Order: sequence, then C-alpha cells, then structure tokens
Amino acid sequence: MPSLGGGGAEKVMLTLARAFAEGGDKVDLLVARCEGAHRDKIPDGVRLIDLEAGRVLRSLRPLAAYLRKNRPDALISTLNYANVVAVLARDLAGVSTPVLVREDSTPTHSLEKNWKGRLQLGLMALTYARAQTIVAVSQGVAEALVEARVAPARRITTIYNPVELDQIEAASTQLPTHPWLAGERGGRPRPLVLAVGRLTPAKDYPNLLDAMARLKQTHSARLLILGEGELRAELEARIADLGLEQDVAMPGFVSNPYACMARADVCVLSSRWEGFGNVLVEALAVGAPVVATDCPGGPGEILEGGRWGRLVPVGDALALARALGEALDEDDAPDPRPRVGAFDHTAIAEAYRRVLFGGESDGEYPRASGDAKRWLGLRK
Repeated sequence: MPSLGGGGAEKVMLTLARAFAEGGDKVDLLVARCEGAHRDKIPDGVRLIDLEAGRVLRSLRPLAAYLRKNRPDALISTLNYANVVAVLARDLAGVSTPVLVREDSTPTHSLEKNWKGRLQLGLMALTYARAQTIVAVSQGVAEALVEARVAPARRITTIYNPVELDQIEAASTQLPTHPWLAGERGGRPRPLVLAVGRLTPAKDYPNLLDAMARLKQTHSARLLILGEGELRAELEARIADLGLEQDVAMPGFVSNPYACMARADVCVLSSRWEGFGNVLVEALAVGAPVVATDCPGGPGEILEGGRWGRLVPVGDALALARALGEALDEDDAPDPRPRVGAFDHTAIAEAYRRVLFGGESDGEYPRASGDAKRWLGLRK
C-alpha cells in the first residue's frame, strides 16, 4: 500500500495482516513510504518493509525486486493506483505470484471526470484483467466497477471489510478527553452527535452542518466531527455562517474514536459515496445508534436496508435532521451488536485465504463463528 496513513484502507490492511499472522502465516507489509498515523501500529509477527520509493509509481522496481527475491505465495494490494503498480511489478519481476487487488471505492464517484480519471480507469481495466482476483469491499463497489467497465461481474468477489472487535471493545472502555463526552449516552443535558471521517468532499459535512442547523430548532444537540482534511477552512466558515460555533467542534484526528463512539448519543455518516463505511460497523460494535445516508457503496448493506440503523437520502438535510432527532428521542432502539459478528477480522481473513488458496485454512488458523461463516457463504 502507499503508506501507513490514517485512512480506512490502511487500517484494513493492518487488520488483515494481524489476522493472517495470528493464523500462523508469514506476513510482510510493504509500503511505498514508511510514514503516517499508523506507523506505530504494526501487528505483532508482521514484518514491515519500506520500499523507500516516496510515491507509489516509483515503487514499481523495488516491488518487482522484492517479488523476484522472496517469491511470496500471494500479494494483496489496496487502493487503485497501488493495485495497478502491484500487477505491473509482478509482470516485471517475471514471477507467478498471484495478485489480489482490493478495491475500496466506487470509481464512478471517486475518480475525476477528466482525462486523468479516464486514464486511471483504462489502467485499472488493463491491469485488473491480469490479477488473479478482484475483491470489492461491498456489492456497491462491485457494481460500480462493472458500470465503469473496469471488470466484468464474474471476475469480482465481494468481501466486506474486517473489524477487530476485541480491540474495539477494549479501546471503548477508555475515557475520552473531549469535555462534550463527559457522562454516558443518554445521561447528559445536551446530547451528542458524533461523525468520524476525513474532512473531504465524499463525507459531505456541509450537508451534515445544514442538518444540525435544522436539528437545533428542536433539540439542544451538539456535533463532534473527528478527522482532518483539506476542507477544514471551508467547514469552519460554514459553521460560522450557520451560527453553530457553540454547537459544533472539530478537534481533528483522534487515535481512539471508539471511546467517543461508545458514549455518543448517535453516530452519523453523511457521505455522498462510500466504498464500505467502516465507521458504521465500529459504531454498531459499541452499541451506538446510527444514522447514515443511503449512498453508493456499503452503508445500506451494512445496515441491511435500515434494519440496524436509519438510512436517509443523500444530500437531504431535512431528512437527515429528522432522522437524527428520531434517533435521539428513541428509548428502545434494538441492540445492533449482533450484526457485527459478520465482520470479525478472523472470518474475513479466512474469506481472503479461501479466495487465494481455495478451501478452508488448516487447524492452526483461528476459526470464524458459525454465524459469520454462514453469512460469508463459507458453509451452509
């Protein structure tokens, strides 16, 4: 992968690396540049290899040299530009290493509508055709790959993102530092709405701020947005324009968002599009009520059409405000935690190994729960 940055794709790769290593596999984690928020979170038993390339494109030759020397049984890559380089490096190395490319975004939304975007789609189509397996992190991503003519449906396997439920449970017991999170869910004078994600166009925080301005008319709720990104100045200006300076805070990246999720009155995802929506699963894992836009990608699949949380149309501030208000007023919401067993990291890693090597893992490998296996289609 490109780096050890704080994005969802990097986090997923670290989670998979941990699950493979715990199962007795020898795991190397290769990065084009060894920097980012996850630099100190390399799992035990995983060897970190810095290709010292700076940019992903420059990692082509060092990655090929690694493959030629080490001859791994499989190579998993993530993020479309890194996926392209991974397949090219395998071909340059002249080895037969199976390459699994993991696609975590809907290219019809995430790529620019210009010549650069068209070039990227063309490179993806050419190289993905030479990968052993294309894994989409949601059915929505799979459909977008077909729509963009990157790959036919028969070549795409959908495997949802893994979540380290044991670590989330442990981290959620810690006390958050932000004063708005003092107290427990449902027990503070001003309820708290929590959003977690980078400050980027995909997250559509302007629409969330508009919804909060509407919600303010009926509820005394406050909004906490955890994350950093290029739209900070624009969002701060919008907060001021809406008169929400006392109601919205953006403290930046937080290394342990789970302690915040465990105490928030409702967690919200306001995205225009998502590949999967990791934060929804993480919020469900700590029992938080959730509201999400029914955007292209994974949210509707995670919530099973609204069974485990409220879904609203994309870009509809009124509907979002109404759903947030209903979630804050609800006293007997169903416990969403039974849903998250399907995303346990050991079960998801087993699905990856099945795709790469066929069959199930040997007896040493951690077993998924029966419910998770049935959900993943690993057994009837």
